Amino acid sequence: MRNFRLSVLTVFAIFLLEAGSLAQAARSITVVTEPDARVWISGVLYGTTDANGRIEIKSAYSGKRVIRVLAPGFAEVNKPLPPTQKGEIKIALVETRDEAELAYQEGERQATLDRAKAEAAYRKAIAANPKYVAAHLGLLRTLAEGRSYDKAQSALKELRKVSPRHAEASAIEGRMQKELGDEAKAIAAFKRAITEGGGFQPEAYAGLGLLYQDKAEGLGDNEDQKRAAYNEAAKNLMTAVKQLSGAPDAAVIYQLVGMIYEEQKRYKEAIALYEDFLKTFPDSTEAEAVRSFIVQIRKEMSGEQ
Repeated sequence: MRNFRLSVLTVFAIFLLEAGSLAQAARSITVVTEPDARVWISGVLYGTTDANGRIEIKSAYSGKRVIRVLAPGFAEVNKPLPPTQKGEIKIALVETRDEAELAYQEGERQATLDRAKAEAAYRKAIAANPKYVAAHLGLLRTLAEGRSYDKAQSALKELRKVSPRHAEASAIEGRMQKELGDEAKAIAAFKRAITEGGGFQPEAYAGLGLLYQDKAEGLGDNEDQKRAAYNEAAKNLMTAVKQLSGAPDAAVIYQLVGMIYEEQKRYKEAIALYEDFLKTFPDSTEAEAVRSFIVQIRKEMSGEQ
């Protein structure tokens, strides 16, 4: 059953994302803007504003960050988030008629609905504004997630002409190389993404974690190498969890780390991690399952069958 849970979670994690409380380095903010606006902090998507244009982010990662807000029909806004700022943050948006922006927004809308339409919209945005980095990135991600790797490599090359050191693009490249089976190139791309992100790149850390997890699972009876690979997987996934800091993508990665801890019989760490998950995501649809994981582990620790 444990291996089944791990494999299912890995599938979800691909699409997506230090001991002690993971909330220590976080602060609570509420973004107030237009309804139905998506809100990112330094590239991490936290969700969409409600009908009143509000979204509460209870555990935004500390440090100097950037809030990005994108709402249909409005020009995108990127606003610095100072290291100590908390509470309510009002961000005014202005309607746009810019052809490139509107095409990009259509690409974003179609990205989870129809990849072919998303690709066409992103290309339209790039044709209207060849230096539109977000459109290049959207095209790259759409092609990579659709496994159109030759086209994705071309899109990556075009993106780097306008943004040579782009952390998110390098993280996507790492995922592509992992899927293509080139471990060395995947690791190099993920590490480059982390460097380009100044140490902050949860997608790349998650990618490294998944790569080492897969490696551990393929090592058979070589217990020493398997332990080392699992440790490397857990370390990188935990860094991703910390940097995601309560963002929706963190929920799956929490559970991946817990499965690794269980595999290694690091039961106390698994329980502590699951308990932290329940504090961070108390209303998650996975909460009841996570509680059952804790019960199962405690039974195993006590020798119960």
